[in-house]
Amino acid sequence: MYEYLKKILFKLDPENAHDLAITLLKSQNYLKCFDFSYNNDKLKVSALDIDFKNPIGLAAGFDKNANILNALAYLGFGFIEIGAITPLAQSGNPKPRLWRLKEEQSLQNAFGFNNDGVKVVKNRLSKYNFNKLPPIFINVGKNKFTKNEEAINDYESVIKELDCYADAFVINISSPNTPNLRSLQNKDFINELFTRLTNISKKPILLKLSPDMNIDEANLLISTAKQSGAKGLILTNTSTDYSLSANAKNIGGISGALLKEKSLTMLKNIQKYDDFCIISSGGISTADDVYERLELGAKLVQIYTSFIYNGPKSIYNINKNLCQKI
Repeated sequence: MYEYLKKILFKLDPENAHDLAITLLKSQNYLKCFDFSYNNDKLKVSALDIDFKNPIGLAAGFDKNANILNALAYLGFGFIEIGAITPLAQSGNPKPRLWRLKEEQSLQNAFGFNNDGVKVVKNRLSKYNFNKLPPIFINVGKNKFTKNEEAINDYESVIKELDCYADAFVINISSPNTPNLRSLQNKDFINELFTRLTNISKKPILLKLSPDMNIDEANLLISTAKQSGAKGLILTNTSTDYSLSANAKNIGGISGALLKEKSLTMLKNIQKYDDFCIISSGGISTADDVYERLELGAKLVQIYTSFIYNGPKSIYNINKNLCQKI
């Protein structure tokens, strides 16, 4: 069924197709006719003082504004990351800003933290029954026109507003689509940021890093974040290495299969800590991919682009096959 639907969706502009998918998933009742969850005790994971039914999460960017959490829960994700959320609503970068790299099972986006803003998202979250949802991670960003020297205030305000709805927060200073955001990936900023944020929330706060970083620099930032109170790490955000594809635009970030080797390289080479949760993201589409990341030290993984290409039963299939490996 999804292969038929995908033929229709892929004839549309990518962002229009995404918006249509969100609209369809808002009416999640039809999902009750299908069994998209695969439950097995072998898949259970305990990390960040949170219990997960399985290790496969949905990365930020798909449900930016928490519109379809109930539908995503039916699809069998072990956890869901919404956002990025900024203090004020913003429309993001000019369109077009999403492109398919179909032959390479990849995407390229230049969205720029388009979202409804923290007040609207907070109101939306207040209407969910969280007992029926998997753990919810909230990706936090700064507004485009907030100066970098004032950026910490943006992160603080979002976390204060949404603290009671999050199982964990993800600090996004690695998106390539907000001007100068990646310059915040420095030791002094991370030290001050996590020191302040961990004083206002007891929820686990994680750092999300770029795949384009030097490993030594990444290890320095990871060590700094950990010492300053961070509980974990997401590896990785999208890449601005446009040499990955002859079809790439010179804008935005690449995700999907093209990101696999970069993500794996970082996971293999970063410093591991026993009490520091690593979530691996980038180029994951099969149970073999998940198993490899877990063997390399990740406690959890996230998918996004492969979900677009492989459809709503992809989480079920991965979990089912993963059970044969663990």
